[in-house]
Amino acid sequence: MLIWVADYLAQFESGFGVFKYLTLRTILSVLTSLFISFLLGPFLIHHLTNKQIAQSIRDDGPEAHLKKIGTPTMGGLLILLSIIFSTLCWADISNRYILVVLTVTFLFGVIGLVDDYRKVIHNNPRGLPAKYKYLSQSVVAIGAGIYLYQTASLPVETQLLIPFFKDFVFDMNWLYIIFAYFVIVGSSNAVNLTDGLDGLAILPTVLVAGALAIFAYLTGHVRFSDYLGIPYVPGVGEVAVFCGAMVGSGLGFLWFNTYPAQVFMGDIGALSLGAALGIVAVVTRQELVLLIMGGVFVIETLSVILQVTSFKLTGKRIFKMAPLHHHYELKGWPEPRVIVRFWIITVILILIGLASLKIR
Repeated sequence: MLIWVADYLAQFESGFGVFKYLTLRTILSVLTSLFISFLLGPFLIHHLTNKQIAQSIRDDGPEAHLKKIGTPTMGGLLILLSIIFSTLCWADISNRYILVVLTVTFLFGVIGLVDDYRKVIHNNPRGLPAKYKYLSQSVVAIGAGIYLYQTASLPVETQLLIPFFKDFVFDMNWLYIIFAYFVIVGSSNAVNLTDGLDGLAILPTVLVAGALAIFAYLTGHVRFSDYLGIPYVPGVGEVAVFCGAMVGSGLGFLWFNTYPAQVFMGDIGALSLGAALGIVAVVTRQELVLLIMGGVFVIETLSVILQVTSFKLTGKRIFKMAPLHHHYELKGWPEPRVIVRFWIITVILILIGLASLKIR
């Protein structure tokens, strides 16, 4: 909304025209969401602690986690508020891509809020029943897919791009809706599964969001996209502002979530952040690049799938415990070692993903 104020003031003072630049607004989005997180974080943590809104700890998990009992959860509310406020301030909210990424992120946050509320307030460890959770996620994701499909004006907006291959694309047509559904819901739940150690999920999310901001900016810039040989999608560059808000809010939350955590994000944070990564990848046409850069989330999800499948078919477990980060904890790795090594892997995977911009 501030971009409209700046446009008006530019009529009287040309200096306000600087706010038209997408790069500046992305930087301001990062700083705004970071400031909000720093400002509201202590108050939220104090409130959650007083209300005894604490994370339940699994009895069958690593013994080291028992000391986390009493740590407040639902801190993802801080992330969600920071992202929404910062995006509304610095992005062009008349842009359809901004509208859809904000809507999907907010609605997945609501689903996570209901899940957390049932777990913490109603003392129901199951939270929102799985069938209702996935139904809600499916409705939002399919709705977003239908909206983007019906409003697409260029063929590239519904094509599947293959990283590292310049001219190899697959025209999905109506399958685009189904594909978008799997990307959004899959990404949301993958981040949720990864959120099991202090700071483990939030920093990879920040790093991937930062990389997607680069993809959004370049994809929405006619000259850069032509130079790099990537498809040009008009208007999608504005999503970089949203990604900037994710980066700032994520870093702000990490300040309080780093080991030993003062607060956990809960499902309200994990589900909304995962969905945000998924929908941004969809609108920027970088779904397969997300699969690469978010490799940590993918591996964590696969470890759960393999563990459950193996136990049902053979009665044996592949890992000591799933998701994978718990396996390494039970092998004797200290929690900080697991966290930092997963961060390092994420940096490597993001560099590989960014390399797809030039290697094609």
